Amino acid sequence: MVNIRMANVNDLMAMQMTNLWCLPENYQMKYYFYHFLSWPQLLWVAEDHNGQIVGYVLAKMEEDTSKEPPHGHITSLSVLRTHRKRGIATELMKRSQLEMETVFGAHYVSLHVRRSNRAAFRLYSQTLRYEINSVEKEYYADGEDAYDMRCTFAAGRVANDAAEVVQSVKDDAGTEQITNELTQVQI
Repeated sequence: MVNIRMANVNDLMAMQMTNLWCLPENYQMKYYFYHFLSWPQLLWVAEDHNGQIVGYVLAKMEEDTSKEPPHGHITSLSVLRTHRKRGIATELMKRSQLEMETVFGAHYVSLHVRRSNRAAFRLYSQTLRYEINSVEKEYYADGEDAYDMRCTFAAGRVANDAAEVVQSVKDDAGTEQITNELTQVQI
């Protein structure tokens, strides 16, 4: 049995060790502290029955508040090989995403995944319904490309729908009728 819970400061070393065991992209401890101090609601861990950390998600909100709309980013997700194929990564992602949306009002969440990481790509695209936004050439230190993927939340879908209505009205009727049409759209 695995327990999914919000991370605390005492978990940061174990999160870093999980990262070192599982992923080629590694971070200094100060990076974990920065995430923890800035967005503690977005860091989640999975612990086994002995209290050992077997997985984590490290996430943040976009720091440039001038960029609209507000959105989150998954910095790192890792589950020990001994605990994979149990839905742990899915649950960690869902918890972090829920907090992004409800606490921070995020419209969507983004992440990068190696083009060669088929298992992660399947998790993101099929299970969690992320879509490819773009391909970032030579994103990783070893030169591999990354998929820039996004998952849109309910608030983001509403905003996108409203923008489509505005564009449709502009295209069909000109700018004079935009105000009249917008009063009929309820968000």
